[in-house]
Amino acid sequence: MSQAGSRIGRIMMLLAWGLGLWLAVRFFADWEASQVNPNSQPLSRIEGGEIEVQLAGNAQGHFVASGRINGQPVVFLLDTGATDVAIPAELIERLGLEKGAPLQLQTANGRTTGYRTVLKRLEIGDIVLHDVRALVAPGFDSEQILLGMSALKQLEFTQRAGTLVLRQHATDRP
Repeated sequence: MSQAGSRIGRIMMLLAWGLGLWLAVRFFADWEASQVNPNSQPLSRIEGGEIEVQLAGNAQGHFVASGRINGQPVVFLLDTGATDVAIPAELIERLGLEKGAPLQLQTANGRTTGYRTVLKRLEIGDIVLHDVRALVAPGFDSEQILLGMSALKQLEFTQRAGTLVLRQHATDRP
């Protein structure tokens, strides 16, 4: 084999290894993301005047789901222990939210000042809520939005065997 042919063979082998490595990294990054948020496209079912969204728990047993606020994509962490929907301050501009009245918050890191706001439209699957009370939480280092009881109280929800079912009745739709 000529020296030029051997050189091209080595280059092709390096390119093949590089492509294989790139594909493996992409595969495992996608797999890891699905472990954190197994509900990137929540399953909805509409039957008999009810909209039902089923959410699978992630590897830690939390219910994380993709959704939308004011038409912008977000990731929710469902938190029945949170009074309101809590939004990291870094996201308010992207979501088109305004800071309302200030309020004192007690967090794991101590006291801080948050702000009231209202979400004009909140969506998870085919469930749509309007005018949901929320708060802007400074120092909340996360891209996830805590979906608290100000939203969840408008729905019926049940948990069984690692699945959470959210139900919105037709009479509850705006």
